[in-house]
Amino acid sequence: MSQVVRRVRALPIRARLSLLVAAAVAFAVAAVSVTCWFIVQGRLYEQVDAQLNSADLKLTEAQISELLAVCPKDVTESFDGVRPRDYYVQVVQSDGTSCVFSDSAGVVKATARDKKVAADSQPGDRSFHDTTDTDGKEVRVRTTPIVVGFGPNSQVYPDAALVVGVSLEETQKTLNDLALVLLLVSGIGVVGAGAAGLAVARAGLRPVDKLTEAVEHVARTEDLGIRIPVDDDSNDEIARLSRSFNSMTSSLADSRELQQQLIADAGHELRTPLTSLRTNIELLTRSEETGRPLPEADRKALLASVKAQMTELAALIGDLQELSRPEQGQHAGKVQVVPWQDIVESALRRARLRGPELTITADVQPWYVRGEPSALERAVVNILDNAVKFSPEGGSIEVQLADGVLTVRDHGPGIPAEELPHVFDRFWRSPSARALPGSGLGLSIVARTVQQAGGQVTLARAEGGGTIATVRLPGAPTAPPEIP
Repeated sequence: MSQVVRRVRALPIRARLSLLVAAAVAFAVAAVSVTCWFIVQGRLYEQVDAQLNSADLKLTEAQISELLAVCPKDVTESFDGVRPRDYYVQVVQSDGTSCVFSDSAGVVKATARDKKVAADSQPGDRSFHDTTDTDGKEVRVRTTPIVVGFGPNSQVYPDAALVVGVSLEETQKTLNDLALVLLLVSGIGVVGAGAAGLAVARAGLRPVDKLTEAVEHVARTEDLGIRIPVDDDSNDEIARLSRSFNSMTSSLADSRELQQQLIADAGHELRTPLTSLRTNIELLTRSEETGRPLPEADRKALLASVKAQMTELAALIGDLQELSRPEQGQHAGKVQVVPWQDIVESALRRARLRGPELTITADVQPWYVRGEPSALERAVVNILDNAVKFSPEGGSIEVQLADGVLTVRDHGPGIPAEELPHVFDRFWRSPSARALPGSGLGLSIVARTVQQAGGQVTLARAEGGGTIATVRLPGAPTAPPEIP
């Protein structure tokens, strides 16, 4: 049985569906056919029983005594008119002895039921059952007690029963013909159902074939631009699967495009500090090799430039590593409830060190959020670094954290309205900022970190000049109770 199941599972879906449909139809047709055959058999037997009831034979006591006196011989002379045509008629005694009126129709074998009726029965009792004659033919018989007299004075003749039978040959022939017809019809129905199931399976699985071909094409060519046509009005399982596949390939194509764009932008951004480092190092190396030392001031300037380029290169690599992490799931184990006010205070200390000439005021109120502490601090530091970078010398920066909303306002030149839609793009830098240090990844990291924490970040022009950055994170003013 297990081997059959394994073989069926190894078949294609079309074949399995066809077998399933054929098996279901075969079961239904078989049940209907068997039921129909038994119903027809019952009706035919009812007709035979009615025919036997119509053969109402009346015997006088003298005829019965004379008949029993010559048993078990056949009686053909005195009782020829008693036996109806084409009927088996005989008297059975309780010991099984049969007295046949005429053997032209054969002799019916006495059964236990016949003996029981002969030995003990009342007027009106009768027994219908099947038996065989001496030639082995099927016979339907009616066994009744022999009643002598009429009306209230009638009585049962003791130790004898009248057996009237009729051949079941025509009935059996009719039932056999019906069984043959039902078998043929069932076979045709099962074959037709299998063919119909195969056709339905092919039509129903045609979209699956298209999906399979599309997947094989993607696996073979890595072409993510392929799409499966889907009817907009269709909402069945196949249509949903096709839409999901199209959405998946579209997302993969976008991801590949972003990856390629990131690699291209990263290569471009890395080329600048590497070229500068190579030029400065070559100058220092040539000076040592030729024995013509550079002036001390120039040498210090070159070393300072090398250090600055290395710092910029390290920062760029760190930003690229941050952006290369998966959008979700990478730091699920590090996510926790953290006091955002502490993170903001830590970022403010670092910002004051980077802009000692600036006045940074802060109004920070308690707020607890769920996120990765290091990533949230990096995001706040990036926002404050931009404010420090674009603030004029001796300027001021206002920082406020209230009800989960962090705002950072600087008084720099601000961002033109046409550039605001691009500020969170990777490697995007405004024309006025391209001469300043930076890679154009800081705000991209901010947007990604805030989004992963379930919040929102926006940049806008502030009234009176400057830029205002707003970060909203879901949370609560009090820390949730610890789970024991």
